[in-house]
Amino acid sequence: MTEAVWVLAECGQDGGLSPVSFELLAWGRGLADDLKGSLTAVVLTANDDEGQWQRLIAQGADRVIVVQAPALAVFRPRPYAQALAHLVCTHQPQVFLAAATTTGRTVMPYLSMLVDAGLTADCTGLAIEAESGLLLQTRPAIGGNIMATIKTPTARPQMATVRPRSRKALAPDSARKGEVVYADVPPTLLATDVEQVDFVPHTAQDAIEAAEVVVAGGRALKSTENFVLLKQLAERLGGTVAASRVPVDYGWQPYPRQVGLSGKTISPRLYIACGISGAIQHLAGIQTADHIIAINKDPDAQIFQVADLGIVGDLFDILPIILEYQTQHKTEETYE
Repeated sequence: MTEAVWVLAECGQDGGLSPVSFELLAWGRGLADDLKGSLTAVVLTANDDEGQWQRLIAQGADRVIVVQAPALAVFRPRPYAQALAHLVCTHQPQVFLAAATTTGRTVMPYLSMLVDAGLTADCTGLAIEAESGLLLQTRPAIGGNIMATIKTPTARPQMATVRPRSRKALAPDSARKGEVVYADVPPTLLATDVEQVDFVPHTAQDAIEAAEVVVAGGRALKSTENFVLLKQLAERLGGTVAASRVPVDYGWQPYPRQVGLSGKTISPRLYIACGISGAIQHLAGIQTADHIIAINKDPDAQIFQVADLGIVGDLFDILPIILEYQTQHKTEETYE
């Protein structure tokens, strides 16, 4: 099989594979099948965990290339990019994908420079053009007001970063077979003057990507203080608070909680949109949510087109009723 599609499988601070690695495999599997080629997951790590590499195979990879070295224990741009450039020049894949995470957004531009290839960042859609076999890379442009589709006709590999939570991971298949290859990279390529001094994660309340329940507010909330209603509901459902772009622009909520094309793409089990009209830029950030409940006083609001349950009314009337009902019935269990 041809070297069709590569994906960068990320490892977290604990050395374990990040969930986004399996989302990338879902994107890559479809592309590789359309190209009638193989799907390879590339792992840069200081660990050797055969069980984790087999998980990548079970969820779509035909091959896993592992570069193992102490210098790769934590993410640092130069050794990561130079190691990947060495692999790319050796194997010459057609397509190379990474997640639009801090790692992907940092290392992929560096890599594209080293291998003299283009890069389309923050894609929300990928497909193979039937006539040419080129990768069609779709991303928001001009502040999210249009969606642009980009092709790379000459340079290889065709490179893109993909928004986390834009596709669900494939179900594991323990019967899938694949190979794990340990690749050597010249030690000089792993040298760096950068040292990681500390790692400070986002606070739990800002980690909306991992939340099972998200209660989000829009322009209709009118102020920071009114987000207290959303916080009370989110806490009772075991979730967290998020916002559309306007509350963030106005300073009512911090940027890490913004959902949409200019914020984060999330995939909770339950998404409650309060006073959010449902512009296409926002809907792109919640398209993989399992269930959507919308509260809006405008019966024609676009959010109702994607909601599983819609409530037409003023959120300042409806939310207190819901909270009072929960109090009376002592409904404090998390959403199931």
